[in-house]
Amino acid sequence: MEQDKIDALRALKALVGHNIIDGRFHASASGREIPVSSPIDGAALGTIPDSDVEDIDRAVASARASFEAGVWSSLAPAARKKVLLKWAELIEAEALSLAVLGARDNGTDIRMALMAEPTSAAGTIRYYAEAIDKVNGEITPTRSNVLSLVQREPVGVVGAIIPWNFPLMIGAWKMAPALAAGNSVVLKPSEDASLSTIRAVELAHEAGLPPGVLNLVTGRGATAGKALGLHMDVDVLAFTGSGVVGRKLMEYSARSNLKRVYLELGGKSPNIVFADAPDLEVVAAQTAASIFRNNGQVCVAASRLAVERTAYDEFMEKLRQHAEALHVGDPLQLDHTTGALANAAQLDKTKAAVKLALEQGAVLATGGEVLHTDSGGFYHQPTILTDVTRDMSVVQNEVFGPVLAARAFDTENEAVEIANETVYGLSSAVWTSNLSRAHRMAGRIKSGQVHVNCFAGSDMTSPLGGVRQSGNGADKSLHALEKYENLKATWIQL
Repeated sequence: MEQDKIDALRALKALVGHNIIDGRFHASASGREIPVSSPIDGAALGTIPDSDVEDIDRAVASARASFEAGVWSSLAPAARKKVLLKWAELIEAEALSLAVLGARDNGTDIRMALMAEPTSAAGTIRYYAEAIDKVNGEITPTRSNVLSLVQREPVGVVGAIIPWNFPLMIGAWKMAPALAAGNSVVLKPSEDASLSTIRAVELAHEAGLPPGVLNLVTGRGATAGKALGLHMDVDVLAFTGSGVVGRKLMEYSARSNLKRVYLELGGKSPNIVFADAPDLEVVAAQTAASIFRNNGQVCVAASRLAVERTAYDEFMEKLRQHAEALHVGDPLQLDHTTGALANAAQLDKTKAAVKLALEQGAVLATGGEVLHTDSGGFYHQPTILTDVTRDMSVVQNEVFGPVLAARAFDTENEAVEIANETVYGLSSAVWTSNLSRAHRMAGRIKSGQVHVNCFAGSDMTSPLGGVRQSGNGADKSLHALEKYENLKATWIQL
């Protein structure tokens, strides 16, 4: 990666975003726009449509018409595969410009943005493209004079609402399996990060996706998002974001057509380090990465740390050194390791969480300060709080910022209690050289993912989904297709 190429892409003129409905660009029906500024320095980037009910209605109608016409849903899986593979190819060809555009929009460090956004999205699209003509229906075992078939059919119109932290990656987790299965989609990206997703949807049409099959509407959650959730002609809604919004979407389903709602609602993931962990230096480095990469703005961020008391002091010193070695600043400068928080609200939330934790008795081990206050951007030190207790807000509530809550434990049972002490259950990590203990812990921790001697160690073959108040359903893997398909049983008397 070359700094001069990044700088040239940074210098591109301000952008005017647009809705994409029925394969064409649209302003909002009201003409209203949302100004877009960069969390890097506060500079104006452009505008996106401030859409509302009328825009969502138009997009859903386009999606329904394309689905019923069969321009995509009736294509052979191999034909859909060809278009999706071309889409992945076009995204890869523009990977650097998409990554820089996304980093300008949400502050993600450019190295992570390149890997986790266009590169990941292209890989996801390619995975489902290659999978869809290899997923079969069933013939069930019945008596000889009956033929019982189970067919997989697309559900129809899928609404997808995605967050601002990794819009291309998470958007692809929802768009790719839904489209591969033959559905039509209405996508609403976050108003805080829409620009790279708009370009990705443009590329889908350049790849040959028929008009109306993939529609994009920008706007605020309280208006466009609510309209999508309440729409009577949306069959499935897939969402990644906060629990507060997730609850509203379930209410909207109940108030409308009882559409299926799949939710990934984040977490408060535990990171359990036993004294016999294979290499404490490696564990400390990965622990720092698990919470401070992208400033903790990662749904699976390991924001709660528990270390066996006999190794606690040694480990915490190693961890402190790794945290303080991070170089926080402009995410488009290659000498920085960590970029900006996505918006002012996230910076304020992070500051408030640290302040409240200290008031409740936590001890500041490192960090805790706002950085680069004269830049116009949103930067915060990687922060470690120690001596936390179960009743503290920083232990129970997701900060979604670079804040780690740490404490010691004495027994395996205590470690399990710490792991399960919140309402969440998305991800977790256990570090130990004891194979039996690793299996016991994996079985007892209540989370959709358990990592042993690693963190975030998965690829597209492994599902990502939560339990408890971290949501339901799974992104990634072949299991994700199940969200966007209906099973039809046909019973034939011979």
